[in-house]
Amino acid sequence: MQQKSKLFLQALKYSIPHLGKCMQKQHLNHCNFADHYYNRIKLKKYHLTKCLQNKPTISELARNIPSRSFSSKDFLPIKQENEKPLPENMDAFEKVRTKLETQPQEEYEIINAEVKHGGFVYYQEGCCLVRSKDEEADNDNYEVLFSLEELKLDQPFIDCIRVAPDEKYVAAKIRTEDSEASTCIVVKLSDQPVMEASFPNVSSFEWVKDEEEEDVLFYTFQRNLRCHDVYRATFGDNKRNERFYTEKDPSYFVFLYLTKDSRFLTINIMNKTTSEVWLIDGLSPWDPPVLIQKRIHGVLYYVEHRDDELYILTNVGEPTEFKLMRTAADTPAIMNWDLFFTMKRNTKVVDLDMFKDHCVLFLKHSNLLYVNVIGLADDSVRSLKLPPWACGFIMDTNSDPKNCPFQLCSPIRPPKYYTYKFAEGKLFEETGHEDPITKTSRVLRLEAKSKDGKSVPMTIFHKTDSEDLQKKPLLVHVYGAYGMDLKMNFRPERRVLVDDGWILAYCHVRGGGELGLQWHADGRLTKKLNGLADLEACIKTLHGQGFSQPSLTTLTAFSAGGVLVGALCNSNPELLRAVTLEAPFLDVLNTMMDTTLPLTLEELEEWGNPSSDEKHKNYIKRYCPYQNIKPQHYPSIHITAYENDERVPLKGIVSYTEKLKEAIMEHAKDTGEGYQAPNVVLDIQPGGNHVIEDSHKKITAQIKFLYEELGLDSTSVFENLKKYLKF
Repeated sequence: MQQKSKLFLQALKYSIPHLGKCMQKQHLNHCNFADHYYNRIKLKKYHLTKCLQNKPTISELARNIPSRSFSSKDFLPIKQENEKPLPENMDAFEKVRTKLETQPQEEYEIINAEVKHGGFVYYQEGCCLVRSKDEEADNDNYEVLFSLEELKLDQPFIDCIRVAPDEKYVAAKIRTEDSEASTCIVVKLSDQPVMEASFPNVSSFEWVKDEEEEDVLFYTFQRNLRCHDVYRATFGDNKRNERFYTEKDPSYFVFLYLTKDSRFLTINIMNKTTSEVWLIDGLSPWDPPVLIQKRIHGVLYYVEHRDDELYILTNVGEPTEFKLMRTAADTPAIMNWDLFFTMKRNTKVVDLDMFKDHCVLFLKHSNLLYVNVIGLADDSVRSLKLPPWACGFIMDTNSDPKNCPFQLCSPIRPPKYYTYKFAEGKLFEETGHEDPITKTSRVLRLEAKSKDGKSVPMTIFHKTDSEDLQKKPLLVHVYGAYGMDLKMNFRPERRVLVDDGWILAYCHVRGGGELGLQWHADGRLTKKLNGLADLEACIKTLHGQGFSQPSLTTLTAFSAGGVLVGALCNSNPELLRAVTLEAPFLDVLNTMMDTTLPLTLEELEEWGNPSSDEKHKNYIKRYCPYQNIKPQHYPSIHITAYENDERVPLKGIVSYTEKLKEAIMEHAKDTGEGYQAPNVVLDIQPGGNHVIEDSHKKITAQIKFLYEELGLDSTSVFENLKKYLKF
C-alpha cells in the first residue's frame, strides 16, 4: 500500500457538553476560536478509500435493543447486509488492511487525527495507539504503544492525543460507538510502553511540566453531560490525583486549553453568553491560578498568549461583536484591555491562530470567507478574500512560524490545502489535479427578505448544465440555534445528489452564527420566530427565482434545527413535499420545563425558562412543533432517533410522532376517500448517540426516503454512493 492504513477519524474535537441540543464535535456556540482549545491535532491529507472503520463521529450509549422503524405506511426497517467475520487469529493490523482492501475504491481527501511532537508522530493504527518517526510518517514503520483491545470496549477509537513535554508520557482519550463517555489512558513511553493510569469520563486534558521537571496532567471530569470539575495528576514514583477546581453554577461548564506557546494553561468557564478564564502558569503549575476577569453577564472572552502579552477575543463594549484586545500578562483584568483590532459588522470570527510575529484571523463576512493577517511588529493588516466556492475552514496545527496552513471545503468539494507564507505576504494554493466538481457545478450566494425586511443569506449548489431548474428536486438545509453556523463541511452524499441533478440550498437564518453574535441574539429566546420567518422567506425566494417547486422541495435538519423544521411543517406545510430529521428537538416546552434533564439549566438562555417566566412559556407555545400539531396535510417525514439520547430525549420524539399521526388520520377522515396520506417514518436506533454523521445506514435510508417520496429513480445515485459508502 502506498499510504498508511489509518482509521478514518473525524471525531477530532472533544465532547462539548454545553452544545446541548445541537451537534457536538465541532465548535463553541459563539466562536470557533475555541477549536484551538480542543484540537492541537495535525490535519493531514491522504488519497485513500473512504472509511477504514464504519463508525460514527459521535458516540452512542449502548443498550441491547433492536433497531426498529415505525411508519404510517408500515415500512419495514432497513435491512443491513451481513458481513463475514474476519478470522479470530488474524493480526489486528491485517484486519484493518483487509477491511480497507474489500471496500470500494475512490480517491478523495479525508482527514486523519494525529499529533506531532518532537521527532515522532502519534496516531491510531488499527486498534492500537502507535508512533512513528516523523520522516517515516507515510510508511508502515511504527511502534505500538498501546492496544485499545486491552480496555475491553466495543469498537474503541481514539478521540484525542496529548504528549507530555519531554515525551515521557502520552495521554489519549478513547471512546466507543456506544457511549458519549470517554476514558483517558496515560501510557509511559519506554522500551516497553505500559499503561500507567486510566481515568473515566474525561472531557478535556493537557500536560504541563512543573519546577521539578515532573509531568502534570490536568483534566476535566464530565458527569451527565456536565463538566464542572478539574483534576491534576502525576505519575511514576510520585503518583497524585486531586480535584483542583469545581464550578458551582450548574449552568456553566469547564474546559481546558493550553496556549499555543504552552506558556499558560487556561481554565475556561462558560455558559451560552458569559465566560470566565483562569490562568495556570505553565512554569509553576502548582501555584494558585490567576483570574483574568470575573464573569460579567453577557461578556464572552477567549485568551491566547505571546511574548508576555495576552490576546483576548471578546465581545465587550459596543458593538457587542467580537473584537481583539491586548494586555500585559501580569495585568490581565478588563480595565487594562486595549483595543487591538475590530471586525466589520455582520462578521463571524471562525478562528484565531497566533504565530511568532503574526496573528491570523479566519473570518466569514457577507457569507464569504476571509483571512486577515495582522503583523504584530507594525500592526499592519492584510485581508485576503478566499475563493468564492469555499464555505468552511479546516484548521491545520502548525509550529512553523513562517507559514500558516489551512484547508478550505464546501458541502460538495473535499478539503483543499492553502498556505499563507508570511515572508512573501502571499497565499499559495495546493497544486495538482483540480476536482472536476469545479467545472460541473455552480455555487450561488443569494439573499431572501424576511417579514421584517431583514436580508437572510443563502448558499446554493447545482449542476452547471441543469436545464429548467424549476423541475429539479431541491434539498434545503437549516439549523438556526446556539449561534452555530450551519454545517458546510464536505459530505460525499451531498456531492452525489448534486451530480444527480439536485439543487442544494443552505439557509443561514437568525439564531445561527453566520453573521456574528447579533445574528444569534436576534434568533433566540423571544425572537425564535425570526428564524422561522427567515426559513419561510428563503424557500419562497428559491421558488420565486426558479429553483424547484413545492412538490419537489425537501427539507433536512438535525438536533435543534428540528425546531424550525417542525414549526414550518405546522405553519406552511404546502411549501414542502418531504422532510428528513435526525435526533430532532421537537418538544421544546415540556423539555425545558423538566429541570431533571442534564442540559435544561444550561439551555435556559437559548430557549427561555417556561417554568418561572410566563412570557417565555407563552412564546415557546407559539412555535414549539409538538404544541402546534393540528389536523391538516403534512409533508412526509423521516425521523432518525436514538434510544438513550441524553441531549434530545426520545420520549419527546415519540410523543411528537404519535400526535402527528393522529392529526394526519383525523385530517384523512375529514378529507374522505382518495386522500394520499403522507408517510411518517420513525427509525429508532439503539444506543445513546445524538447524531451519527457518517452512518451509512442513516444516509442511505434518508436518500431512499427522499427519492421514493418524490417519485425519482434512485439507480444512479446509489451506484455513485457505492464509491464512498460500503453497502
